[in-house]
Amino acid sequence: MQQYPLIVALDFPTKEEVNQFLEPFQNQQLFVKVGMELFYREGIPFINELKEKGHQIFLDLKLHDIPTTVKRAMKQLAQLEVDIVNVHAMGGIEMMRAAKEGLIAGTKANGSVPLCIAVTQLTSTSEAVMQNEMKIPFTINDHVLHLCHCVKEAELDGVVCSAQEVRIIRENIPSPFYTLTPGIRRLSDSAHDQQRIVTPQLAAQYGSSAIVVGRGITRSDNPVEAYQLYFNEWSQR
Repeated sequence: MQQYPLIVALDFPTKEEVNQFLEPFQNQQLFVKVGMELFYREGIPFINELKEKGHQIFLDLKLHDIPTTVKRAMKQLAQLEVDIVNVHAMGGIEMMRAAKEGLIAGTKANGSVPLCIAVTQLTSTSEAVMQNEMKIPFTINDHVLHLCHCVKEAELDGVVCSAQEVRIIRENIPSPFYTLTPGIRRLSDSAHDQQRIVTPQLAAQYGSSAIVVGRGITRSDNPVEAYQLYFNEWSQR
């Protein structure tokens, strides 16, 4: 796995649109994110197609259920041999432990267990929404840090969080601890539905392990050029 990957979010409804997007990259091997919309439509065969083309895969399904169900689901997902999978940290320590157990049990002999990371607070969630609608009476930083301690106790590999929280995580959570950060925008890009956004350069400075970029690349008139601009900023570590 790349040490500090730039992960491209394939937020398209069909594999035809994904293939159209990937065509200009001329067989370049990317690290891509496949989310719920695309996976629910195209399923396992499309994951296999991406793997055959040499792409690394973050399968972003955000599992959140009772521990037994999550364990069984992860056992199935492990057989896809993707690179990263995730759960919701608010499912609790027992659920997160069950997820890792399922991954280990489902990984083929001599295979690599995918990184298992946990979503803390979505980057579309503001502190006001968290406090007023979710009734979580803390700051975003405090709550994310609390969830990180739970993730560490559950022995998962790290978290999905905003890059804005990475510095406090690095100061308080022992390494190794993977921080994958969506909500990345260049200064010239629209924020869209994201609230806690950070530029690629700042994400690198804060210590993010990986960044996820979607519309800034996928909706660009020149995706290859946009990818390179993001990559260049991200690489200035």
